[in-house]
Amino acid sequence: MSTPIGVGIVGVNAERGWAADAHVPALRALPGYRLAALSTTRQESAEAAGRAFGVPLTFANHVDLVAHPEVQLVVVTVKVPHHREIVDVALAAGKDVYCEWPLGRGLADARAMVDRAADRGVRTLVGLQPRVSPTVLRVRELIADGYLGTVLSTTMVGSSRTGGTVDRGNAYTLERRNAAGMLDIAAAHSLDAMAFVLGDFRDLSAVLDTRRPAIGVDETGEILTKTAPDQLGVVGRLASGVTAAVHFREGHHGGTGFLWEINGTHGTLQLRAEGGHPGHFPLTLAGSRGGEPLAVLPPPQVAASETPELAALRGTPARNVARMYEAFDRDRKTGSRDAPDFAQALAPHRLIATIERAAASGERATVDRGWPGHHPDA
Repeated sequence: MSTPIGVGIVGVNAERGWAADAHVPALRALPGYRLAALSTTRQESAEAAGRAFGVPLTFANHVDLVAHPEVQLVVVTVKVPHHREIVDVALAAGKDVYCEWPLGRGLADARAMVDRAADRGVRTLVGLQPRVSPTVLRVRELIADGYLGTVLSTTMVGSSRTGGTVDRGNAYTLERRNAAGMLDIAAAHSLDAMAFVLGDFRDLSAVLDTRRPAIGVDETGEILTKTAPDQLGVVGRLASGVTAAVHFREGHHGGTGFLWEINGTHGTLQLRAEGGHPGHFPLTLAGSRGGEPLAVLPPPQVAASETPELAALRGTPARNVARMYEAFDRDRKTGSRDAPDFAQALAPHRLIATIERAAASGERATVDRGWPGHHPDA
């Protein structure tokens, strides 16, 4: 039996946050991993997290965590503007890295991180969780098996923050330059799932608007100016010829959380979730063929093979994160390539850049497929 991978998480709160809600329970459910170390920006908060999660090694900075010999995999769950700085330290130390999505603050950051990882020859993982969702994988399988016949079109509606306030910890997401708003999180995760199932966009037209620019801070009542877009409309053509229409929005109440419909010559598939995107919220899958009414389809077969520990995470944000770690461990042992790495993160980063370019110009834009010297799998 192989030795579990020692994991160090950078950016953990003892009571709340993505690391506490998703990464810690995911790692606890998998025998191939051992939670070895935690770091925050203050020793007091690091020790509090260590006590909460039973982790003895705690640090007040990421440099010491990365350097510790018990850490083989560095997991970066801090705010997006700090991703590149911490990833660079881990790569310089020759450590494998799991970085949450977005990889960096835009395409230039992402390209630099991909090149650095390739130069260092380390294994990388990026948090594009919908790619390992059993439901998304089932949709991909059904389409490959001809369930829809020829795919003709696809429509997606998603959401992000509702209401006119934000908690203090997430106020940074209001600034476009921080790359952590609706476009970069909810929409990007969902568009990446679309590309994973149906293929990349070839060209598109886009609208980006900020319809609610004044947002209050829950704890203080302060009013902040939001520069990140809260409305996204995309109409385009995939490389396969499929017509795609996408709308993501903030500020709605009581409407659709997430809906993705795929239409073909023989039928329709429809995915729904209560919340904004398929990486965070549980999905239901319905299908219709030959004029039959839409009906919920059985759970994916892969769900039946999950261990009891993994099955216990169903319906939580930790489930797909655990499946990411599981795929990464399998790739490490067998040479498979099921877990999305840094190079694969370039495609959604390029798509975001294309959407911004099309929206700014008001003209249809072709999606850039690479650059001189780009990685063939990107």
